[in-house]
Amino acid sequence: MSDLEDHFLGTNAGAEAYRTATERAREAAIDATDTDDPFSGAEPDAIRAALPDDVLPESGIGLDAAIDEVATDVLAETVNVSHPRTAAHLHCPPTVSGLAAETMLSATNQSLDSYDQSGAATVVEERLLTALGDLFGLGDGSDGVVTSGGTQSNFQALLLARDRYCEERLDHDAQAAGLPPEADDLRIVCSAEAHFTAEQSAHHLGLGHDAVVTVGTDAEHRMDVDELDATLDGLDEAGKEVFAVVGTAGTTDFGAIDPLDRLAERARTHDAWFHVDAAFGGALALTDDADRLAGVERADSVSVDFHKLFFQPISCGALILDEREAFGYAARNDDYLNPADSALPNLVSKSTQTTRRFDALKPYLAFRALGREGIAEAVETVCTTANRAATLLDSSHDFALLAEPSLNTVLFRYEPRELADDDLDALNTAAREALFRDGRAVVARTEVDGVEALKLTLMNPLTTLDDVADILDALRDVAEDVDVGSLTARNA
Repeated sequence: MSDLEDHFLGTNAGAEAYRTATERAREAAIDATDTDDPFSGAEPDAIRAALPDDVLPESGIGLDAAIDEVATDVLAETVNVSHPRTAAHLHCPPTVSGLAAETMLSATNQSLDSYDQSGAATVVEERLLTALGDLFGLGDGSDGVVTSGGTQSNFQALLLARDRYCEERLDHDAQAAGLPPEADDLRIVCSAEAHFTAEQSAHHLGLGHDAVVTVGTDAEHRMDVDELDATLDGLDEAGKEVFAVVGTAGTTDFGAIDPLDRLAERARTHDAWFHVDAAFGGALALTDDADRLAGVERADSVSVDFHKLFFQPISCGALILDEREAFGYAARNDDYLNPADSALPNLVSKSTQTTRRFDALKPYLAFRALGREGIAEAVETVCTTANRAATLLDSSHDFALLAEPSLNTVLFRYEPRELADDDLDALNTAAREALFRDGRAVVARTEVDGVEALKLTLMNPLTTLDDVADILDALRDVAEDVDVGSLTARNA
């Protein structure tokens, strides 16, 4: 046999090569997460210049050399998500159990579209989704599917909502015939703070962004129910058909949780599908604050991201339905994959994907290893750190806290002296960018009430208040070199 046996599992030579390669790769990954700062500060052009010119060489350099090259040219210039001063996005440090699961699922390479490509992997996913339905208090007939994350989950939920409406209210098969003549009148209603995937999904569904009607929020950035009532009444009067109401359990910036119970009532009154986007805040169901999700049990569908506050490696999410039969609105069968007469659980009929990784193993192994208590402790820790960080900011003379934390995001503004809003906007934007290039910390930017704001997204349970103080000190440091006058003049 040729030396190909060194490159595939299934032989002694392949097994030994795998052991050697994974050990080398493991050490490279450990080195990449053992850094003084979260980022090197490298500019994109510098990274491009360091990579080899020939990405598809005629002859390879060997696996050991290739791994070492990647460690030097790639991993060393990535953002270290396990660093306690990485605090920009909903981008978690993964648990060791999740990393162990990644090793197993990548090597066995199961595909979840059909049982004859996955075996036990299919059963594990089924069991996981049943447990999640129980966690959120959905009905005995609940079911779900593992997805790549909230974007896919939200899209699929709205796809099913649209197709259910077309079938039950319009006697129209959207899967076979496409959009009905009444499509221009279909509407999705969500909060003005809802994730952009509501509009993105409407685009992908052929309805367009204009099909999404947003509702204003209250002082706590939750959907205002009085405004929702007025919006629904106005849509009824205009002859528009609301086929879905989307509640958010954890908005991206504020971590706000809509009054889900009251939204569920409105959705039922209008015979609309009620979807809860719990990609961010769904992990609260594990904690003593689970009652903040009251009403989620009344949802037709719930999206969850395991690669956020369940602390699993990207990518891993789930869509859970209150009634498994609702998957049938968009299901299809193909003889070679999931024939209609098969008694096997071929999960492709529940997914918008065909080939699909065994990502369910990551939360499955994490729950088996840590238990609900272990993951809940991590969630509660980052939320506590966010509250303490807010207190630190609020007591500072040169920072302004813009909102009390709801989950683990902290919105603030650097205000070292009296400046016009435009100048403060320019200062905060430039300071954030300078901090990223500096590499000592990574924070995010957003907009709050029309002004430029900074955001700490505290995803790491090992981040301490001292780490937060170091982030703020680093921000002060780089901001000293910002020439506000030249920035505002250039942007005028």
